[in-house]
Amino acid sequence: MFDLAIIGGGPAGVAAGVYAARKRLKTLLITESFGGQSTESTGVENWIGTKNISGPKFGKMLEDHLRSYASDSVDIKLGERVINVSKIDNGFETKTENNSYKSKTVLVATGSVRRKLEIPGAKEYENKGITYCASCDGPLFAGQDVAVIGGGNAAFETVAQLLAYAKSVTLLHRSETFRADEVTINKVLLHPNMKVLKNVELIEIQGGQFVDGIYYQDKMTGNRNRLKVTGIFIEIGLLPTTNFVKDLVPLNKIGQIVIDPKTQRAQVDGIWAAGDSTDGLYHQNNIAAGDAIKALEDIYLYLHAK
Repeated sequence: MFDLAIIGGGPAGVAAGVYAARKRLKTLLITESFGGQSTESTGVENWIGTKNISGPKFGKMLEDHLRSYASDSVDIKLGERVINVSKIDNGFETKTENNSYKSKTVLVATGSVRRKLEIPGAKEYENKGITYCASCDGPLFAGQDVAVIGGGNAAFETVAQLLAYAKSVTLLHRSETFRADEVTINKVLLHPNMKVLKNVELIEIQGGQFVDGIYYQDKMTGNRNRLKVTGIFIEIGLLPTTNFVKDLVPLNKIGQIVIDPKTQRAQVDGIWAAGDSTDGLYHQNNIAAGDAIKALEDIYLYLHAK
């Protein structure tokens, strides 16, 4: 039986794995791949200590760091997908598609996936003007006209980031009212380079080698219009990768694991979670890594200072 099973190979999972190795915990790390969502980015510019790194290289860097410490402490199972975690005597059983593992504790660090925009051109222009990560790709669009799709807090936070360097930012939202906090909305809308298009239905994204515009229909008038932009940032929600623990730990209404932010503990003894799979207030690579380290410190005390 392992002391700890870490599920996930993004910044949270790898950070926890490195710390588990340093503390000599008998650890299992299961992941389909390394790097998380950022592997889809053309350039990650907000990972502390690294000015700019491509998504694939970022994933490789995380893997290399973990393997350099793993030794005989961390058993890495790459290419396996977890399908279920259940409670057993003295711990938990983690099942993948082909194997089963037992551990005293579990750290869920499987993150989430961005809800994709599904209109003509969206798939074709992904990473060619369409991006799902403002903190990763925003600086690439400095001095340009860009659009943000969405109406919640994440969309307005993205707009706020982009206004620091974009020529203009246009927010397109499908309804009349926003879901973001009123204070955030009012502050962002005051910026002179900010524009809003409400009650719109997105029709198509077009361009040449890269995006050059998005077509939308005004729901009130029925008129079809074209917005000329070179960058489109999608913020229409996240889908947490937590289905494998839905019968084990409490989830919120969108499927995130409910945790204690002081310790990252879930509401089941012996389970922790870190990163985008949690209901934490903010979700970014550096935050995920920090949360995982916080969880690992608490897990170590749980195992050795009961």
